[in-house]
Amino acid sequence: MKKSYLLLVITAAIFAACHKTDVTAPGQQPKVETLPASITTDITLDANTNYVIDGQVFVKNNATLTIPAGVTVSVVKKDAAADKGILFITQGSKLVVNGTVDKPVVFTSSAVNKAPGDWGAIIIAGNAPTNVGSGNVDGLAISNDTKYGGTVSDDNSGSIKYLRVEYSGGINPDAEEEWAIDQASGFSLWSVGSGTTIDNVMVTHSRDDGFQFVGGTANVSHLIAYNNGDDDFDFDYGYEGNMQFLISYRTELTSNHALRANGFESYNDAVPTLNAPLTRPVVSNMTILGPQGVETTKTNLNQGVYIRKGTRFVMQNSVIGEYPQGGLMLCPRTKPVLLNNTGSIFKYNLVHSDDAARTFSYDNGSDPAGDRGVAGDVQIKDFALNSVNQNALIQATSDLQLTSPYDANGPNLTPLAGSLAASGAIFDAPNFISPFFTKVAYRGAIGETNWAAASNWAVWK
Repeated sequence: MKKSYLLLVITAAIFAACHKTDVTAPGQQPKVETLPASITTDITLDANTNYVIDGQVFVKNNATLTIPAGVTVSVVKKDAAADKGILFITQGSKLVVNGTVDKPVVFTSSAVNKAPGDWGAIIIAGNAPTNVGSGNVDGLAISNDTKYGGTVSDDNSGSIKYLRVEYSGGINPDAEEEWAIDQASGFSLWSVGSGTTIDNVMVTHSRDDGFQFVGGTANVSHLIAYNNGDDDFDFDYGYEGNMQFLISYRTELTSNHALRANGFESYNDAVPTLNAPLTRPVVSNMTILGPQGVETTKTNLNQGVYIRKGTRFVMQNSVIGEYPQGGLMLCPRTKPVLLNNTGSIFKYNLVHSDDAARTFSYDNGSDPAGDRGVAGDVQIKDFALNSVNQNALIQATSDLQLTSPYDANGPNLTPLAGSLAASGAIFDAPNFISPFFTKVAYRGAIGETNWAAASNWAVWK
């Protein structure tokens, strides 16, 4: 009996050794599988398999899609906007991305020659509030699967860490109507609640927006938007969330897709109204940098920060530079709110524009395809630079004394010793009492540790 038992053990061990197909050997290509159009039960993808999306994939029925570190999801390129590939996490369902800096999860185009707009977006729809009630995600067919909006502020749509999204943004038309809400693009959050974890996400080469926050209360940190075609960070319909350590970075903007591309654009609703909740992102430690050098030919590159359509906002301890039309622009519905301290705050920021006279500017409602606003606004400038708000007007980005902001291998935004960005951060607004915020001394997204350095996750190509 002992000999028979020993023989069984040896045989079983040999059998197991011959069937370890779940481990990818060094140099061996991982398996490839196509995700189904509908995921209705909890599923964890195989860490040794790469995946394909061909069309639209919906995670629904309160299911959770978990993606391990190192997985690449390639989306098949489609020409028509209605056919663009998407991953849609429906209300009640969850996305869990367990990437790491060395082994991120990557969503990209499957095309040999990848290009902005090859596919649509990662879209997460939650049950947190908006100021327009509920609706369906713009740019997609109206159905129960595309609904967003509710009353659950702490709604949980999952946990996303170390994710990179490439070559998305294909749903939006060229030069779309300026006052309409953008259709889904890049990493797109619709009514996502504060129970959701979002940390270390990079969106690169989107044809349209990079990050979209449509309503909701999601708190986010360590986000990078790189060389996207329209707004890097876009806010609509009553988004109220905390944000820290954000980078909006461009080395070029050659596309004619966008009407006006901003680093940071916020919008309340189309009318606009005072319907609650008012759009009000609360931001600390953001760096917004446009292409190096003065723009001698007018492009669709516009403002570092554009606050419009009744938005409230809080921005402190941040760096804005290298945009041709201004660093901060307000409009008739947002300038009085800031100047009268009735919901908006802009303090302790370092602000630059290609044209110093336009650093603080005003949208007077002129032709949006032309030079929007006047060449600077004295009231906004005096308010921003007064002893209470203590923003600084920077004459040249070299005055920021960042280590290597335009290095060919990726920016190093670490402040040098003595840089204005190395100190001066203050967290005095009541909004920053939240334990979400990390109290740091430096201004801008990067301090002593360059979390955005070129890596497997942060790819600056």
